[in-house]
Amino acid sequence: MKIGLPKEIKVKENRVALTPGGVGTLVRRGHTVTVEHGAGVGSGIADAEYVAAGAVMGTAAEAWAAQMVVKVKEPVEREYGYLRDDLLLFTYLHLAADRALTEALLKAGTTAIAYETVQVEDGSLPLLMPMSEVAGRLSVQAGAYHLQKPVGGRGVLLGGVPGVQAGHVVIVGGGVVGTNAAKMAMGLGAKVTVLDVSHRRLTYLDDVFFGKLTTMMSSEANIRALLPETDLLVGAVLIPGAKAPHLVTRDMLPLMQEGSVIVDVAVDQGGCVETIHATTHDDPTYLVDGVIHYGVANMPGAVPRTSTFALTNQTLPYALLLADHGIKALGRNKALSLGLNTHAGQLTYQGVADALVIDYVETQAVLA
Repeated sequence: MKIGLPKEIKVKENRVALTPGGVGTLVRRGHTVTVEHGAGVGSGIADAEYVAAGAVMGTAAEAWAAQMVVKVKEPVEREYGYLRDDLLLFTYLHLAADRALTEALLKAGTTAIAYETVQVEDGSLPLLMPMSEVAGRLSVQAGAYHLQKPVGGRGVLLGGVPGVQAGHVVIVGGGVVGTNAAKMAMGLGAKVTVLDVSHRRLTYLDDVFFGKLTTMMSSEANIRALLPETDLLVGAVLIPGAKAPHLVTRDMLPLMQEGSVIVDVAVDQGGCVETIHATTHDDPTYLVDGVIHYGVANMPGAVPRTSTFALTNQTLPYALLLADHGIKALGRNKALSLGLNTHAGQLTYQGVADALVIDYVETQAVLA
């Protein structure tokens, strides 16, 4: 199969979808990989490393002309012209919060498989996990920075100092993002509270952190009670492939202290904070009612070297399946079949259909 690896052009997105090692594995399996010049530079990977791995270097158009294109982030508007009906696209999509891209994929007839909805039998999301780990850890770093007074924050040091209480980090959602945010916050010495709707998950977190964090059931009443004492709120809610519910509503913001910070990692799925909207690394924050909102939708792009290698570790086995078998790979691997979001002009993922109020068809029906 001919595989394309274009350079990411989203603002300050420096990741690349395959390392030279991943490219080499595909080439040894008999596939041709065309890498756009400079695709890996942001992750510290030179063109020469891809050439040594057996890649063909080319332009963006040449990379996009391949049978399968492997990316990190969803196509932006400038890339919509590359979409076509004989293209297999394998990347993060987050369509539930992006009507324009969904309509572009459907109009082009592109077969699009989303990393974030590939799901194994235990319900986990193996291709979302590595970036969730990165984003969870970054959320606390970003929040700690924006709590500093020179950048508009309350002037709170999350770890405190002897004789002064630590800052309070409240994490809404105890999944992969929430767990990694808790690790970082506790490492800094902050007081940490995690809310989740699953008692089993809260029990797990209480066990693995040896009771050193506070766990609470996620409810409107509990969130409202915590907001007045929250220095950093981390939104870490995920419903696979669907729009995130608004658990922190507009009317709750006045409960928070001026200069406190919200980092909503769920922003690429619409956000679990009603007042959040997507921002960029160039302009990451804005104020609502005196509360700093951080809504960067590609947080792991800030640490591309780490993120690129972590992502390829997880995506490569699935990319190999698709390269070897094309769309027939979906029939061989149930987890991969759950990643299909669009095919032949039809939407195939219910969570996206519900969020955008668009008709959809079951994956098996489409493939048949």
